[in-house]
Amino acid sequence: MTPTSPAAGDPRAALHRLPPPRPAYDVHTWKEILHLLLNLPVAVVGFTYAFVVVVAGGVLSLTAIGLPLLALSLLGSRQLGKLERARARKLLGVRVEEPTPLPLARSGGPMQRLWMALKDPVGWRTLLYDVIRLPWGVLTFCTTLVSLVVLWPVLPYLSRGLANLDRAMVRGLLSPSDELERRIAELESDRGIVVDTAAADLRRIERDLHDGAQARLVSLAMGLGLAREKLLEDPDTAAAMVDEAHGEVKLALQELRDLARGIHPAVLTDRGLDAALSAIAARCTVPVRVAVDLPARPAQAIEGIAYFTVSELLQNISKHSRARTASVDVRHADGRLLVRVTDDGVGGARFDGGSGMRGLAERLGAVDGRFAVDSPAGGPTVVTAELPWRDRQE
Repeated sequence: MTPTSPAAGDPRAALHRLPPPRPAYDVHTWKEILHLLLNLPVAVVGFTYAFVVVVAGGVLSLTAIGLPLLALSLLGSRQLGKLERARARKLLGVRVEEPTPLPLARSGGPMQRLWMALKDPVGWRTLLYDVIRLPWGVLTFCTTLVSLVVLWPVLPYLSRGLANLDRAMVRGLLSPSDELERRIAELESDRGIVVDTAAADLRRIERDLHDGAQARLVSLAMGLGLAREKLLEDPDTAAAMVDEAHGEVKLALQELRDLARGIHPAVLTDRGLDAALSAIAARCTVPVRVAVDLPARPAQAIEGIAYFTVSELLQNISKHSRARTASVDVRHADGRLLVRVTDDGVGGARFDGGSGMRGLAERLGAVDGRFAVDSPAGGPTVVTAELPWRDRQE
């Protein structure tokens, strides 16, 4: 009895069908062949660039332009790596993420930015890739070109093997820096921000003392000196001058209190964030609801950053938002101190809007914090700040 095949509509028919034939020279194979043939001209360009960078950097390293030239060359090698990743993505199907950009714009000064560029691991790995690619490019180009003529039947398998080695090379040398390298670069940049911020704060305190309380105390000393001279010959004028000096003393004391509050308010030290934030909310021109829900007081540094962040945000609300109400919510969640400031104003707050948002983001980033602004045109504006929670050491 002759066995019969399943009917066309029978689901078992799929089990009896052979997979469709796949041509050895499909589109993927031709892309791999093209990639291997392009290896040589691309490798020549990369090797020449790397050789010139190393030689020029070594020769000119003792001059004023040597190190800056080397730093620029490393930044240029990043661009070569970007082009190679794009070529591998297009022809080999390799998906390699782009490395994190160097945070040069946030770094402190020119020397710090120069040093960060010189230590860039992505740039140096790209130079290494360009150096070792020249002999590899010669090998793959010659092998593929010869195989197109005399090894035609085995070329698809040969090209697949060579392309796999290319894929491994791209992933190994042109992939992003590991997390440790990124964190080191970010922390070095943040350290410069902290130093610059501290220097700016010291200059502000010096300027406030010089232009405010110090000038008032100098005027007070001169007024008391004149009153002493007139004490015997014109007691009434001397008494009036002493009364005026007494008023100046009160003003000088108030300025010193305001200055001390700007450095670190006493209410924050004595009573914590709840009372301190309620105090600055009471001075805001917009009614502010304050809600603080913390299991304990955080470390003094974290507490101070949270206080001054809210203080500056409330000042922005008073000056720019045209809001009717605002709120401040502070809580602890998942090992973080979360601060959210909301207002129902006109919105449109931006990091580059001149309202100090970028400075706040940099200050929070310096302590591994996060800062986010959601402020569509027409409002509302929601600003969220996250700080790492550290227990207070009494």
